[in-house]
Amino acid sequence: KADVDRMMTELSNWGRWGKEDQLGALNLITAAKRKQAAALVTEGASVSLARNTNFDAEADNSNPYKHTMNLTGDGEGQWSVDTFSVLFHGYQHTHMDALCHIFYQGKMYNGFSQREVTAKGAQKLAITNLKQGIFTRGILMDMAALKDKPYLELDVTIYPEDLEAWEKKAGIKVGAGDAVFIRTGRWARRAAKGSWDVEKDGSAGLHASCARWLKQRDVAILGSDAASDVLPSGIEGVTHPVHLLTLNAMGVHIFDNCDLEALGEATAKRKRWSFLLTAAPIPITGGTGSPLNPIATF
Repeated sequence: KADVDRMMTELSNWGRWGKEDQLGALNLITAAKRKQAAALVTEGASVSLARNTNFDAEADNSNPYKHTMNLTGDGEGQWSVDTFSVLFHGYQHTHMDALCHIFYQGKMYNGFSQREVTAKGAQKLAITNLKQGIFTRGILMDMAALKDKPYLELDVTIYPEDLEAWEKKAGIKVGAGDAVFIRTGRWARRAAKGSWDVEKDGSAGLHASCARWLKQRDVAILGSDAASDVLPSGIEGVTHPVHLLTLNAMGVHIFDNCDLEALGEATAKRKRWSFLLTAAPIPITGGTGSPLNPIATF
């Protein structure tokens, strides 16, 4: 925990873009970065990075989507209408975490008080700050493929040297403003072995030391097919150190529970692990995040 506490200061981006900044590392996605990302589109082929919604309560889905059909084709009316709701944080639904999602010593990113999050929602660092969407270079770092496995087992920890080994294998280097996606093969494992209780049984993911690597590369967004963090973290008193260091200290937004299986196949087929990444969170007033459908385009 002392190491994490120290990194909260050493890796901090607080004040880097001004004391009132609410975008964090998204400031690294400049107009020039967007133009470079657009130039990556040479085929016009797109791949979704989202899971289909899951309405079934399972070991890893304690809060399923709720879907009600208000009007259907059974009647004589002209319309079909439905209502849905979701508690999207957790280990099942593809979503984005806003910077107001996690507190540390009473503060959020850039020193804003956690008291800014009230019963009316987040008054600072809400997902509405991302209303203009995300448009940047995405990079898949396939940790399962690195180890020649269809998926990583639950107790596998990913270290900075693994990330560098992937760069060497893929012939690519992560740079400022990139959106990095970590594939553990979580959904391939689920398909093969069934669902599991992530809180109880754990999940493959990044060691806390990877946060320093992400800061050195000036990553703008971190995504994974699970929760990014290796679980359990192995650090007493800190359950999700990667979440804490990225969201709170570095101002790096997070994509959780992406489905990276189709992307893994698409990148391996092309031997190309970079792509245009686009995503548009729902601008929920005061929201701590949003479900969304990230798209990779080659």
